[in-house]
Formats: sequence, structure tokens, C-alpha cells
Amino acid sequence: MPVSEHDLRRFCLELGSSRRAVDTVLEAAADLEAEGRFAAIRRLRATNQLRVLAALQEAGVAESDFGGSSGYGYDDRGRERLEEAYARVMGTEAALVRLQIATGTQAIAMALFAVLRPGDELLSLTGPVYDSLRPTIGVCAGSSVPAAAGVGQGSLADFGVSYRELPLLAGELDLEGIAPAIRPETAMVLLQRSRGYASRSALTAPVLREAVRRIRTAAATQPTGSRARRLVVFVDNCYGEFVETVEPGALGVDLMAGSLIKNPGGGLAPTGGYVAGRRDLVEAAACRLNAPGLGSAVGPTLGLNRLLTQGFFLAPHIVAESLKGLVLAAEVLARRGYVTSPGAAAARGDLVQAVEFGDPERLLTFCRAIQAAAPVDSFVTPVPAPMPGYDHEVVMAAGAFVSGSSIELSADGPLAPPYTAYMQGGLVYEQMLRALMLALDALEE
Repeated sequence: MPVSEHDLRRFCLELGSSRRAVDTVLEAAADLEAEGRFAAIRRLRATNQLRVLAALQEAGVAESDFGGSSGYGYDDRGRERLEEAYARVMGTEAALVRLQIATGTQAIAMALFAVLRPGDELLSLTGPVYDSLRPTIGVCAGSSVPAAAGVGQGSLADFGVSYRELPLLAGELDLEGIAPAIRPETAMVLLQRSRGYASRSALTAPVLREAVRRIRTAAATQPTGSRARRLVVFVDNCYGEFVETVEPGALGVDLMAGSLIKNPGGGLAPTGGYVAGRRDLVEAAACRLNAPGLGSAVGPTLGLNRLLTQGFFLAPHIVAESLKGLVLAAEVLARRGYVTSPGAAAARGDLVQAVEFGDPERLLTFCRAIQAAAPVDSFVTPVPAPMPGYDHEVVMAAGAFVSGSSIELSADGPLAPPYTAYMQGGLVYEQMLRALMLALDALEE
């Protein structure tokens, strides 16, 4: 029997939400549908789903690939075919998709160490990198850290690689500043697609395309034989996969990296990460993961090929569910007077929704409502706690099937002005409905 709007509203009330909260959320959802916002997300999902389906078919994925391998993992056909599918979707020559890459930071570090050598310069074009990457580079993580993090632990700085940042311009990529920022020693430029814990816009495909064009033009003017003439364009693609219909490889990027417990794992990958790009650079990254001479030939999949492949297949659908929920959150919370970024109608380049609460108690209340809407650990109360690299305590709400999974609905933020919560993910849209109703009731008590 079809469920009517009246039935859905009645069921939400039976769950204990107030009439005002239910009305606010469902009316905002109806308005977004009428305005075509949700229809645009459905078109995005359809396009990306067909792209992934075609890639898996062209790679020749077979049921027999799901057995996996142990030991060294030599000749693992399922792994090789999944990597071929990733490369096709990412618009690159090759991809490395491995369980042995535990985090996005690890995948990024592999890419950096694959390319950079003593005397090279790494230039970030998106301002400061996020805190967990700073020890890899060897730069200070904050005023609470008396010395450069990672120094003496094998950071890039230990190996004579320098680092510089191009500041953002009013929260946006400074396109005009790219050419003057590139020097003869600049061997790699880094573009962080997601906003992270920053009040800036995520990079969309048109912005990335224009940035790559300007980088190539500037590199061509550098002295013959300089590092910059052959510089590598690298994108931290975390939170960005399937948010648009094109990935960075198709925009001229040389190398990119991400985590499987974010967008491309589709909520099923229990761990893992990927590096994709030019074949020689991907193989160099594989040598950093394993050892020179072993490279991509090594890497057992331990019977998890099915989860990684099925998760990749489902990823466009899951990302669309998350996008729909985050667009709704932006609209609902903006109607209640909170500053949301991006807005419901804005172009999106990642799966991060920022909401400014202007008050520590409201931030805590909101994060606790998100936790209460989780399918796992809904009874847990998030409390602020210190985190390495941050000057202030951070509150984190994350009731997830996979620990640390950012494709599952979560919210966190530092207890510092303007008291911003950063929401990510959401496997199903209906969870966001419930979370927003809980949040409105809690915030308006």
C-alpha cells in the first residue's frame, strides 16, 4: 500500500517529534522537491551510476573474483579488475585500491612521497592543509605544538622537501595568484577538494579545470630543466567522489587520492584507500606502500573483494542519498536562522555541510541529536575532548557501522567561535529526516 504524505507525517509524530519540527522538515523537503533540487540530485545519481556500471562491465568483473587472496596477494584478478574500474571512473591511466591503505591521510602521504625529492617544493594552492596531514609535511599543526609536527619522524621536511601555501582569497581559490606562486623548485601543487574544518568553498569541477589550466600555463614558462617544468598536479579527493559527474583525472590532474570509508566505498568497505593517476606515478605510490621492486604486485585482499567492489557499485546511490540529506539540512537550519555553508541551492564539491551555531551549548546539542539519530550507539552522549593539533576541544557525533566512516552521518566541530558543526555523509536520506527533527526539538527546548 502506498504511503501518503499524511501517513509519513503521522509516523514521524508517533516517533516523538513535535508537530513544529515535523512540519518544518517535511515542508522544507516538499519545497526542495518542487524547486527541482532533489531532481537534480537524482540526475546526478543516474549519470554516475551508469558510469560505474559501465566501468565494472568493461573491466570484466566476475563472481570468481570475490574469493580474494592471502599472503603476498600475487595475481589477484579481483583486485586488478576493481582497480581498472576505478581508473576508468576517475579518468586516469591507473589506480591502486588497497585494504592496506587505512586512511585518506596515508593515501595522500603515499602520493606525496612518490613524487617529491630533496630540494623539491610542495605548494598548497588551497591554503593550510588539514591538521592530520601536517606531520607528514613537517609543519606546525597549531600554536599548541611548540615545534614542527612530524620532524624527526620521516616527514617531507626531514628529507629536504620545502612547503609553501597560497592563501585563499575571501574563502575561494586565488586563481590569479597561481602563476606568481609557482617557482622553479615547485615540483608538486596540492589542491584539497574538500573544505575540511575551514570556512571556504569546496572545489567544484569548473574551478579545478581552470586551476589546472593555469598551473600548466605557468609551469610552461619556468626555466628549461627546472622542477616546475614537469610539476605534478595532485588533488586530495576525499569527500569529493561522485558529488559531480566528472572526477579530477578527467580534468587534467596527474594524481589523486582518497579513502574507501568515505564516498567511494559506498558504506560497505570496511577499510582501505586509493591512489589514481598517471601510471608511473601510481606505481611509484605503490612502491611507497610496499617496497621498491614490489609495487602494485603485492597486496592480499583477504576475501574482501566483494565488499570493495559492491561498495564501489553502490557509491553513486549512497552519495546521492547523502547529498539529498545535506541539502535538506542546509535548508531547514537556514530557515531556523543558522548560517549554513554551502546553502541549499549552492553548487557542491564535497559531502561536508557546515552550520554555524554561535554558541557552544547549541553546537553540543546539535551533535547529540545527530548521535541520537544513528543506527549504532544512538544511546551515547558525545562530549568535548582534546584532539592533537587543535587548540580547542572537539565534539564528535558518529554512530557508524564502520569506525570512522565519513560516508555515514556524522557531525563534529571544535568548541571555538563561531561554534561550527561540520556534517558529513548519511547512508540513507531518512536518517537525516529523523536527525533534523530531533535537532530542532532539542535546539528549541
